[in-house]
Amino acid sequence: MNYFKKILRYALPYKLYGFLNIISNIFYAIFSVLSFLALIPMLNVLFEKDKPVLIKPNWSGMGSFKEYAGDYINFQITSLTEIHGKVTALLFMVSLIIVIFLLKNIFNYAAMFFITFLRNGVLKDIRNDLYEKSLSLPIAYYSEKRKGDMMARISTDVLEIQHSFLSILELIVREPLTIIFTLIGMFLLSPKLSIFVLVFIPISGFVISSIGKKLKQQSDIAQKEQGYFLSLIEETLSGLRVIKGFNAEGFFTKHFKQSTGRFYNISNRLLNRQNLASPVSEFLGIVVIAILLWYGGQMVLVEKSLAASAFISFMGLAYNILTPAKAISKATYAVRKGNAAAERVLEVLETSNPLDDKLDAITKTTFDKSIEFSNLSFKYEDDWILQDFDLVIEKGQTVALVGQSGSGKSTIAALLSRFYDVNKGKICVDGKDIRDLTKKSLRGLMGLVTQDAILFHDTVKNNIIFGMDNVTDEQVIQAAKIANAHDFIMNLPKGYDTSIGDAGGKLSGGQKQRLSIARAVLKNPPIMILDEATSALDTESERLVQDALEHMMQNRTSLVIAHRLSTVQKADLIVVMKEGKIIEQGTHKNLISANGTYKMLVDMQEL
Repeated sequence: MNYFKKILRYALPYKLYGFLNIISNIFYAIFSVLSFLALIPMLNVLFEKDKPVLIKPNWSGMGSFKEYAGDYINFQITSLTEIHGKVTALLFMVSLIIVIFLLKNIFNYAAMFFITFLRNGVLKDIRNDLYEKSLSLPIAYYSEKRKGDMMARISTDVLEIQHSFLSILELIVREPLTIIFTLIGMFLLSPKLSIFVLVFIPISGFVISSIGKKLKQQSDIAQKEQGYFLSLIEETLSGLRVIKGFNAEGFFTKHFKQSTGRFYNISNRLLNRQNLASPVSEFLGIVVIAILLWYGGQMVLVEKSLAASAFISFMGLAYNILTPAKAISKATYAVRKGNAAAERVLEVLETSNPLDDKLDAITKTTFDKSIEFSNLSFKYEDDWILQDFDLVIEKGQTVALVGQSGSGKSTIAALLSRFYDVNKGKICVDGKDIRDLTKKSLRGLMGLVTQDAILFHDTVKNNIIFGMDNVTDEQVIQAAKIANAHDFIMNLPKGYDTSIGDAGGKLSGGQKQRLSIARAVLKNPPIMILDEATSALDTESERLVQDALEHMMQNRTSLVIAHRLSTVQKADLIVVMKEGKIIEQGTHKNLISANGTYKMLVDMQEL
């Protein structure tokens, strides 16, 4: 229940719907009881059991409510019978019962109508918060989590909360009210018989609770397994070419079938345990009904202490308790399942983000002087990736980082973009530690072009203007021309309005990269980060992309990470890295003359 208390805060914006639901449920419970109590006068009219009451009774307080109500109804029926006859009186009673049942169902619908807005509102807000949280969490979080597990939490877990949220409202409001009002009606008819029902409720609750003890644990296992096979689906669709190319379909199919097999077994145990609640509660209810029939029959036939019409209505009320009792047992199970889902959802929502902006974070809109890496050290887990790294990039400079794989080049770009925070030292922009700046304003100063062009299933135009507002067609076209992309775009079926498919699958590698460059050009940032932007391209595409990059880097501060050394020869400063440290730096000409590591790397690539 602790998890649901936290989920309940999402219901606050919809409290009006919750209030109207409660009011509707109260009236539903009242008319549900009245629908059975109204049978008594009708049965008395049919069997002529009541003595006529010719004088209107007087109210003498709550202590005589039962007698007053009976005499008053009898008086009205007597008056109606004397004026219009017994058939008309019977017709009136039948009509009254129809009206009561109509009102009962109207309020039943109203209760469900209002709760629908509350449930779906809670569902929407939790999903929105989960999605927003998933975007705000650092990249490091996803290196330890499966994407499919996050997808499962946003989709199936939230849906489970929605269903169980309705159940908890039934558990708290609707069904208990129905049981309470029904018990009141039963006590008015026969306190003796009502005691049997009061004994039945805690016994039933104990039995049902013992059945559902392990439900939360099994539900948690099932939801984790569902997250696992959703991850397999995501990985399969993302890596379909590699899977087919290596004939690995059987390998992935085997793992997927193993996962769905485990989910099958867990779900069977879960649902079988859940389905046991309804027949158990119904059987216990029928046992009580049987006892009531035996004992109540004696009161009617032997003791003559209970009228037959009252006994029939009492039995109807007793059976009326079975429906809410079954609903409560089902709701209890749903709450246990939903509690496991709520725990998984809240685990994400309550995850602290070490990269959150400080309360007094500064918004920086311009880049004026330099970027400084001071005594920088960083590690992802146990091993240091960077150690005592020092570098200054002056405004307008193009600085290239080169070196073998694993030397820490891409880590520098990730730290500058503040995808991670440094362990030691600091990074300053214009003398201000980037941890003192808002992430949005810091990243607003930067454009990023990566080795893998990240494009989306949308049109060419929307991929170029990604994340930007109030952009004209002329600006889009100009950016595409700078990126050497305009010509191939115009040859597409619908030009800039052509859909490029999932992850840009309809385009070549060079075309995708040029769209990424066009996006960065359109953003027009003062700082450009190019992370191996040409390493995956063929020679012709590389020439076109390199030409586009050179156009883009004019009058900008650029940090270029490259494996292909031919692309960085014009850089103002080339920094050679090895095992997280700078071992050489200078211009291309100076480094060649020094005949060191850089010269060796150039010779190896030329060879």
